[in-house]
Amino acid sequence: MPDIKKFVIQKHFSTDHTHWDLMLHVENALQTFRLELPPEKIADQLSLAEKISDHPLKFLTYQGTVNQGTGTVEIADKGTYQTLTKTKNRWQILFDGQILKGEFTLTLTEGDNWQLSLS
Repeated sequence: MPDIKKFVIQKHFSTDHTHWDLMLHVENALQTFRLELPPEKIADQLSLAEKISDHPLKFLTYQGTVNQGTGTVEIADKGTYQTLTKTKNRWQILFDGQILKGEFTLTLTEGDNWQLSLS
């Protein structure tokens, strides 16, 4: 039986920029990647995906103020995912979200920088 877990993409508005956070439920936290593109554009082109600190599970459903009031988040996409393969440098994922659907790959490029692309 496949191991199906939840994911969310939050649109993060702050005083100086807007970005999207891809959060994948792994064990007792959300592994989080800061994306430069919204979910509806990821299927069309590569998106830089910077690995940032894990987030608490409450962010699977949270919308509202963050960072002591300097920003807000809203859910841009949500659903489930399955890990197809995972190594130190490559994570192949099957998404079943409202927007993000299909096989995607996170590939480590350098440091904490990854790229998210349609497989």
